[in-house]
Amino acid sequence: MSTAPAIGVRRVILAASAGLLAFERVALMGLMYLLTALILVNVVTRYSHFPIYWIDESAVYSVVWLTFIGASAMTRLRLDFAVTMMTERLSARSQQIFKVIATSMVVVFGLGLIVTCLLWMDPIGLAQAGFDAKKFAGQTFNFLYTERTQTLNWPTWVLYLTLPIFAVSITIHGIANLLEDLGLVAKVPPKGFQLSELDGVN
Repeated sequence: MSTAPAIGVRRVILAASAGLLAFERVALMGLMYLLTALILVNVVTRYSHFPIYWIDESAVYSVVWLTFIGASAMTRLRLDFAVTMMTERLSARSQQIFKVIATSMVVVFGLGLIVTCLLWMDPIGLAQAGFDAKKFAGQTFNFLYTERTQTLNWPTWVLYLTLPIFAVSITIHGIANLLEDLGLVAKVPPKGFQLSELDGVN
């Protein structure tokens, strides 16, 4: 009976990771279509001597979001890079230990990034300033919420949300991978991704 809550927590983490991965798959496809469309429109309009000035910036931010979302999905799919020159010469148990250590470092990195994003975006300080961006900037010298992009004229903090989203998602995926590496849960093949045995790097 004492292990029931722990099993429930593991299931919640795996379900959250699976849900995130499914969303990331759709987001990646959407961003790739968007990026392709932006580049094609940019080529056509420049060739026609009627360039659209905000497309370049849109393409850059699309690549940024695509990179972070893709990196999160690759973490769960275990497609992140690994140097195996040393570990491949160790015993199977030693390799497993190193794998657990590497996965734990991913979780620590994700948690550290969450803390960094909280300190940087300072939602508590913003709330104490009455969600007044100028007042918040004057009190903290943090101008995140007053800056806007050059051509799109969007609030930069909206585009920077990819960092805290990435931090949370990579932490959830890292914990799910760690549970599998520790043998606490069975490995579940990802849905919607066709991976061969040679696709996984880590």
